[in-house]
Amino acid sequence: MKEALLAEGVGKRFGAVNALQDITFAVGEGELFGIIGADGAGKTTLFRILTTLLLPDEGSAEVLGLDVERSWREIRRRIGYMPGRFSLYPDLSVEENLRFFATVFGTTVEKNYELIREIYSQLEPFKTRRAGKLSGGMKQKLALSCALVHRPALLFLDEPTTGVDAVSRSEFWQMLRRLKEQGITILVSTPYMDEAGLCDRIAFMQEGGVLAIDSPAGITALFGKQLFAIRHTQTWQLITALRSSPNASSVYAFGSAVHYTDKRSALRADELLADLQAKGFEGAEVRQIEPGIEDTFMALMEKRTEAAHE
Repeated sequence: MKEALLAEGVGKRFGAVNALQDITFAVGEGELFGIIGADGAGKTTLFRILTTLLLPDEGSAEVLGLDVERSWREIRRRIGYMPGRFSLYPDLSVEENLRFFATVFGTTVEKNYELIREIYSQLEPFKTRRAGKLSGGMKQKLALSCALVHRPALLFLDEPTTGVDAVSRSEFWQMLRRLKEQGITILVSTPYMDEAGLCDRIAFMQEGGVLAIDSPAGITALFGKQLFAIRHTQTWQLITALRSSPNASSVYAFGSAVHYTDKRSALRADELLADLQAKGFEGAEVRQIEPGIEDTFMALMEKRTEAAHE
């Protein structure tokens, strides 16, 4: 697969803070690639470098075969960028914003309307409304329309669904899959683990570094331990008791359950249940489950922390 993006050893410092450290990855043409990480992981700094808004202190990056430092003008003409914060003109109407961005890129709304039709058609009934008066979901759709109006080859979306309701989030990801089908390469960042599974491949970021890169299935295969979901009416007492066990490897709340890994190999659910009942947790429920992306992310973070302290 031909590469649409290549980063090699990218680093960025802000004073004493290492915002990015040795970031290396590639994105193939037509791929929907996700950058997953919590706030402060370095996602936005990485996006600003790849969209030519910041210069890296170390390493190099190419976008569509062009160097981000030497060919920034050409890169900007060929990419679409939707930053994390709403960055359109709030006092302009929906239609005025879209036509302005089309003009900036030397095109017209009519020329590329088919690309944005599905998205923009939901906004057309409100085309005279000021952009600042739109709902969060509508602002999101307008920003995406403006980023696509010049038919970019590569689309950068920095946390596009943060602060948006669940229905709008789902609709947005359906739109991304359809854009991918039209041959547009998409790089999207998100703090939401459930969105990671919607990407072709993902990169986990933490504290400016990459923890792992693989398909969602490949990522969960890195977990490498038995995982148990435990439920009891006294959740906090259960967590405390599990963490005090010398056999405990990891213990954390996960919705209404507690996810637990043990240092013992080939542990059965009934054996773990017997241990809990002996400690007074009658009525507890224990079952072995397959790890999810969030479980794997937390396990990789733990390994990184342990390695840092060795």
